[in-house]
Amino acid sequence: MASTQIYVDEICQRANLAGQLTAKKMFGEYALYLDGKIVGLICDNQLYLKPTEAGRRLLSSVVEQAPYPGAKPHFRLGDEVRHDTAQLQHLLVVTADALPAPKAKPAKRPTKKA
Repeated sequence: MASTQIYVDEICQRANLAGQLTAKKMFGEYALYLDGKIVGLICDNQLYLKPTEAGRRLLSSVVEQAPYPGAKPHFRLGDEVRHDTAQLQHLLVVTADALPAPKAKPAKRPTKKA
């Protein structure tokens, strides 16, 4: 089952990061971006956070699960986190801070005209 736009919008609004948190649709599911970094995924209307030690310290209990077959385990966040705006926001920010900056994309080579 693919995630719904309603669920994605709810997560982005609840995080209350004033447009800094964005979602990009990918293969029927969504990647969550903060500061240009993928901090989590939304798959089957479940919120998954990239695992970091900073995030682990903030969670009272951690459920690690692959968001889709073949994926690396992520922290699956339950409704108690999703409904707690302050905790959700804090988790997203510390996760983004703990992740490396995205790699620069190589410059496109000019095309040759015949």
